[in-house]
Amino acid sequence: MKKQLQPLIWRWHLFAGLILAPFLIIIAVTGAIYLFRADIEEYIYKDYYYVEAEGEQLPPSDLAFTALNTVTGGEDITRYRPGESDTRSVEVGITDEDGESLTAFVNPFTREVLGIINDSTRPMEILAALHSELLAGTFGDRIVELVACWTIIMLISGLFLWFPKATEKIKGAVTIRFNKRGRIRQRDFHAVPAFWISGGLLFFLLSGMLWTGFWGNGVQQLTTASGAGYPPSIWVGPAPESTTVAEDVADVSWAAEQMPVADSDPSSGFRQITIDEVVKMAEQTGVHPSYDIFYPASPEGVFTLSVFPPKAQDEATIHIDQYTGSVIADYRYDNYGPLGKIMALAITIHKGLEFGLINQIIGVIICIGLIGMVITGVYMWYKRKPEGSVGAPKAKSIFEYKGLLAVMIGFGIIFPLVGLSLIILFLTDRLIIRKNKTLRRWLNY
Repeated sequence: MKKQLQPLIWRWHLFAGLILAPFLIIIAVTGAIYLFRADIEEYIYKDYYYVEAEGEQLPPSDLAFTALNTVTGGEDITRYRPGESDTRSVEVGITDEDGESLTAFVNPFTREVLGIINDSTRPMEILAALHSELLAGTFGDRIVELVACWTIIMLISGLFLWFPKATEKIKGAVTIRFNKRGRIRQRDFHAVPAFWISGGLLFFLLSGMLWTGFWGNGVQQLTTASGAGYPPSIWVGPAPESTTVAEDVADVSWAAEQMPVADSDPSSGFRQITIDEVVKMAEQTGVHPSYDIFYPASPEGVFTLSVFPPKAQDEATIHIDQYTGSVIADYRYDNYGPLGKIMALAITIHKGLEFGLINQIIGVIICIGLIGMVITGVYMWYKRKPEGSVGAPKAKSIFEYKGLLAVMIGFGIIFPLVGLSLIILFLTDRLIIRKNKTLRRWLNY
């Protein structure tokens, strides 16, 4: 059976690899760099991040007011982040009159504004946008999701082609035979490293897809709808019936993005509590010190305390009534359902945070391995392909192989963008390729 399927799977593996190659290089390079985001930003902004402890810190309201008045055209304060330690500056998020999001770094002991950054121009933000959406917004997000889906298919097809035909050949499947020459050594440089990193690469592909706007959003919706979402105990009182969710009002952890947000009551007769009071409440909750406080965006809004630290176990999302100061919801890692905990851990591992340096090193090895797979695969194809042809095995109809057809349909159901791309490929084949002799000859029909 493998001998019959091999030419067809090889053909699909080859075409997928050639099409995906440039995208995979971009994703792998940007991903490897992004693993060290915190380290890079600490170096770039070291003059903004670090201060000398000099007695008592000034009140948060004082620091926030100073930051707002330092920004030319500053309109609103949107975020406040106390320093995690006495030697860390305070961050104040501000929106200016042009709608730009800025961050001001303030010395909490002297009130000195150390620097102001336009968030959209931060190198790591640009890198993240390139990695996740190719700097092309929603369209780019869909392309990255499709690339990830087809890379999973390419990885599985590659393992099928790699699997040794006989047990005595297993050594050549798991070690590079440096004593061999030509095609055998080329194949080993491509297939053997691919085998060793396949598990890690599959993990990074699936965990990365949790951020995608289509498949990732669907997984979030299913997680919530299945009852693995938010237990009633996280709210003080009944769960809110709200169309506003946490990701609309704050930068929160993945597990909390679809969490409904209760309203504050502007008719309560109370004034809005101060940021000083919110910071004091945050300290009393015992959350990880790397928290951000997001200001209410409307009279009905809430203060959102978001803890999105290196370790998933420290995550928390807390909503505070802006008038009464009461905690409306307190959602932490321990409240996550089993699926939510798995997702949270997968994301922090994907970002190279959960296990520190060893996590980053493994991530870099996988990224380098992916780059190597792409380069050796394209090189091997280029050296082998005949003049005037793509060099793929003779085309065969997938309808002759019911089992493989069922597998592809399954992939199309699990990953809807794959299903859509298969329909497009089928129509392109029937309406364009089969009617063009030059294309048929080049594609070896």
